[in-house]
Amino acid sequence: MQQIRMPKQASNIIEKLQAAGHEAYVVGGCVRDSLLGREPYDWDITTSATPMQVKEVFPRTIDTGIKHGTVTVMMDHVGYEITTYRIDGEYEDGRHPKNVTFTPSLKEDLRRRDFTINAMAYNDRDGLVDLFDGVGDLERGIVKAVGEARQRFSEDALRMMRAVRFCAQLGYSLDEETAQAIKELAPTLKRISAERIRVELIKLLTSPHPEQMRLFYELSLTKEFLPEFDRAMETGQNNPHHCYSVGEHIIKSICEIRNAPTLRLAMLFHDLGKPVCKTTDEKGIDHFYGHPAISAKIAKKRMGLLKFDNETRDTVVFLAQYHDLRIEPEEKKVRKKMSEFGTERTLLLTEVETADVKAQSDYKREEKLERIRLVKEWIERIRESGDPLTVKDLTVDGTDLIRLGYPKGPALGLELKALLELCLQEPEKNQRDGLLALAEKHLEQMK
Repeated sequence: MQQIRMPKQASNIIEKLQAAGHEAYVVGGCVRDSLLGREPYDWDITTSATPMQVKEVFPRTIDTGIKHGTVTVMMDHVGYEITTYRIDGEYEDGRHPKNVTFTPSLKEDLRRRDFTINAMAYNDRDGLVDLFDGVGDLERGIVKAVGEARQRFSEDALRMMRAVRFCAQLGYSLDEETAQAIKELAPTLKRISAERIRVELIKLLTSPHPEQMRLFYELSLTKEFLPEFDRAMETGQNNPHHCYSVGEHIIKSICEIRNAPTLRLAMLFHDLGKPVCKTTDEKGIDHFYGHPAISAKIAKKRMGLLKFDNETRDTVVFLAQYHDLRIEPEEKKVRKKMSEFGTERTLLLTEVETADVKAQSDYKREEKLERIRLVKEWIERIRESGDPLTVKDLTVDGTDLIRLGYPKGPALGLELKALLELCLQEPEKNQRDGLLALAEKHLEQMK
């Protein structure tokens, strides 16, 4: 018998429910992950007991979803969701059943779940309950809908994105019938909230296999929430610097960058403006003049629609807009950009540019990467030196200038900027006495 090591609290909950005459099992993702040797994120429990019967067994419960049969039991300050076996009624909104019916049958409860690998239950007394060959699909590396795929996706259209996301997280393939159902029902994804789509997109991008963005496209899912990606996949790049279509280059660049949501989103959006800008010269070479600005505009629009937080959206828009800037590896030029963008954003730009280059052709690749490496070296040197990069880093401030006689207002700000510009060119001049003398000189010239 396959044995799963449950947390003591989960085991205690199951034992208490059994002692009260009810069935109870851990179910779903925790069973799947345990069988894969992964640490489950949480432990959900399913039971034949009704919510009121669960509340009779445990003195401390929270009605987290009692309408759908779920209560949360607190054990040692940890919450465990316990859901009654149920049969879902008709789905009217592509997400929630109109009603649920409690059932004494574990089989009926497992039958309503999304994928075979998520439709297994376990307890120490009965062992693994696997009615839909979830173990077999884990061994085969397949994501397959439970029962009739079209029915599962009609119940909750987000399951189509989840299917691809599980492929990306586990390195699995998609069952053919399941894939065909997704292709047919992809337009129903528009019924799903932006927030839920955003969560699945991020989970895929930060998975071990973000190249499965390609599967989103092949199944017509991106058409519903990121149609610009479809155009990118269908736009070629006949240019010495490139060896992939725009879309395949984007996918490759996502795989090349560090696994951080903001960076992977930046690579997803950085070239989406190219299809709009594409021109071909008399020699047949493709060009994409002005694409960073358009890519940034697309990023701002789509991330707004997907309800991303402002900080993430603003950073991604910035990286898309300046990804093609090509900072020269000269001290003054690097310091100027660090002052303009901030040190951390300038470093992020070097990461984006590195991934961009690695996703291009071999043409001048080493030369490009060497330039970026030198820029990063300068960034680190300047950061370690403590050179002034902002007005706040100057040895004088607005109060000092007011004492000299500067009026509050635009002239004050302009003078501080002028002093900063001097120190960006010559950091050694960030000396209090010298800057005060220079500011006093400028004030006299203004009179």
